[in-house]
Amino acid sequence: MTAPPRGSRFAALAPGILVAATGVGAGDLLTASLGGSIVGLTLLWAAFAGSILKWFLNEGIARWQMATGSTLLEGWVMRFGPWPQWLFLIYLLGWSVITGGALVNACGAAGAALFPITGDAATSKIVWGIAHSGLGLVLVFLGGFKLFSRCMSVCIGLMFVCVVATAALMNPDWTLVAQGLLTPSIPKEGIGWLLGILGGVGGTVTLLSSGYWIREHGRTGAAGVRACRIDLAVGYTMTALFGASMIIIGSNLDLAAGANLVLELADQLANVMGTTGKWVFLIGFWGAVFSSLLGVWQSVPYLFADFMAIRRSKGAPKRLTSDLAVTAEYRVYLVGLAVIPIPLLWMELQEIQLAYAVLGAFFMPLLALTLIMMNSNVKHVGRAFRSGWVTNGVLVMNLVFFGYVGVRKAAETVAKLLG
Repeated sequence: MTAPPRGSRFAALAPGILVAATGVGAGDLLTASLGGSIVGLTLLWAAFAGSILKWFLNEGIARWQMATGSTLLEGWVMRFGPWPQWLFLIYLLGWSVITGGALVNACGAAGAALFPITGDAATSKIVWGIAHSGLGLVLVFLGGFKLFSRCMSVCIGLMFVCVVATAALMNPDWTLVAQGLLTPSIPKEGIGWLLGILGGVGGTVTLLSSGYWIREHGRTGAAGVRACRIDLAVGYTMTALFGASMIIIGSNLDLAAGANLVLELADQLANVMGTTGKWVFLIGFWGAVFSSLLGVWQSVPYLFADFMAIRRSKGAPKRLTSDLAVTAEYRVYLVGLAVIPIPLLWMELQEIQLAYAVLGAFFMPLLALTLIMMNSNVKHVGRAFRSGWVTNGVLVMNLVFFGYVGVRKAAETVAKLLG
């Protein structure tokens, strides 16, 4: 097992911050900014509410692993038999292609906005998307967890400082900001934006990555649960502040959905704050989307490698001493994740982001339901790790909310396809 990097606050809090930052995608950022532009600051509270919902999901994953010594994927096999792993594998393969396409598109758009290399924006996005995918592949393939953590700390620092600073420098009406944070309300035209902001915070399938990053840090038992609760709280607080900052930025601009929304955001910021404001935002946006790509490239192959390890062990528990990152399955999946989605760079950013949002929304109710069933059973997790009524209540909220979001997004997609 690779030893985690030591000697920094980031290293101590890394698993929670990594999983929260990996879940911050371009679609989530643009949804928050558009929501702020259209309905103002009234939905600031939603960024924090969404983070709380995701915190409970991630805490449940960590608690299962601390109680049983097995990953959640293995827990599905132990608890429900072999069939869930095959359904998940089919889902994972499709999700990986769509998510990989969304990430290379987002990184391509960020690179093209920072340093356009041709007169054609679409071509520039394609070139930068390929470059980012290749860079992520090399960093993960050759660098191991230690280099990955260091690169992520730089990207996360850039995204957090630059975007939060941009929001603060816009000098919003802080009284309205406080009202938006402390007084939950939903404007008549804001239900769609509420769903987008609540659902977009903090990731979907990448929540499962936390188990493997926890393992890299050697956490076990009750002490491991306490450490996970703290770093997840820090990570999701940062994510909530980031989402709220995007809402504040959008509330000061007149935005419209379109293929060049990133550039439109940056250009309008230049009008409001000058060229410096534009570049600060673009650097922060790049840090957000590239940290998300790095996180997915590093973590999602764990899931496939874990699936293969379960097949070899026939579902026997307690396999977490093995280092999945050095297996051939991990490396093959990593290469496929970086290469296979490349043709999706020829799609529009918003089209691929829509497909990504729909697929991700359907995973969340399944995760919430299985955590309720698995972590409520004393036989499987013991009395000390069993979910209480508050935790299960929030998980039921996750189940209902994300089930509704998934159905709604699917219906919107079908309606769009039909014309």
